[in-house]
Amino acid sequence: MVVMPSTIPSPLSPPGFEEARAQFPALEQIAYLNAGTFGPVAQATHDAVVAELAHDLREGRSGMPYFTRVLELRDEVRARLASFVAADPLDVTLTASTTDGCNIVLSGLGLGAEDEIVTTSAEHFGLLGALFASGARVVVVDPDPDAIRAAVTPRTRLLALSQVIWTTGRVLPVRELRAETGVPVLVDGAQSVGAIPVDAAGLDFLTISGQKWLCGPDSTGALVVADPERLRVAAPSYFSQAGYETDGRFEPRPGAARFDPNWWPASSLAGLLAALGTRPAWGFDHAAAVAEACRELLAGRVEVVSPAEGERSTLVAFRAAGDPAELVEALYRDGVHVREIPGTGLVRVSCGWWTSDGDLDRLLTALPA
Repeated sequence: MVVMPSTIPSPLSPPGFEEARAQFPALEQIAYLNAGTFGPVAQATHDAVVAELAHDLREGRSGMPYFTRVLELRDEVRARLASFVAADPLDVTLTASTTDGCNIVLSGLGLGAEDEIVTTSAEHFGLLGALFASGARVVVVDPDPDAIRAAVTPRTRLLALSQVIWTTGRVLPVRELRAETGVPVLVDGAQSVGAIPVDAAGLDFLTISGQKWLCGPDSTGALVVADPERLRVAAPSYFSQAGYETDGRFEPRPGAARFDPNWWPASSLAGLLAALGTRPAWGFDHAAAVAEACRELLAGRVEVVSPAEGERSTLVAFRAAGDPAELVEALYRDGVHVREIPGTGLVRVSCGWWTSDGDLDRLLTALPA
């Protein structure tokens, strides 16, 4: 049985919450608790994407006005994403995913077998795959600040860490670890940017996902590179060069735009800009409050894997009796969208700024007694 979401204002709900939430038509039917995979799509995002595709349908995708406009949209997206994490637009690369960003960094650093990278046992393969392919020795420790500090040696060239662990939602103090160890840090921001406040200052590399907590179109993202000059362009695209020779030698573009690997269609650019425009000023505060309420509500029913105070994000993980994949499927049939974390026995709940107390009520109601 599908339980319809409550429209009664909650003590958790800030002023304007219902109007802001109403931007997402899917929330009329679904308790959408899976932004850690894909965020919900707002009406404005849909409309912006459709408008650009309609323009392409009518007018085609050629001519200087078309290309000039797409390049201007790229600049605008770059600036908006930079502003969101307090970075310089010149330091922002436009990617298709956080995995893109990790591969750009690891291939560009030129590491070898004598070099070490410290990472944790709770990283996503989007980061781990790039670490393995780098050729460096990968040192894996528990996702704990003390363990990370202890693993640093004179051979350590990089810390490669998620700011928010994708399995449990634990927040790692990435900036502090960078400052304390003096080792450059690559931060996987897939589960942090858009979910919790993120400041790129003091971070060497920060990856950003567009389709998760920012609720943008698929295959959108970014990479912040604090010092583009120190990173080699290992996989040049047409966007990498400001001029080139017939033998392939090229002059890199200024800033991190030299690492841009992909063309983004105008529909994706306009869609991400629209998505960024849906976010209310109170978004971070509400998401944190509703995630804490979720932990408290679940604690009476299941085993909640809760990080310590001060290390919590908007991801809530729990273990329940039975098979977690079957539970996720059963919840889906009841209109409650969460996900299983394979190999862990965990079910993960993603609480966004759009999450209501009605969504949490539906999750609790749909859980087996």
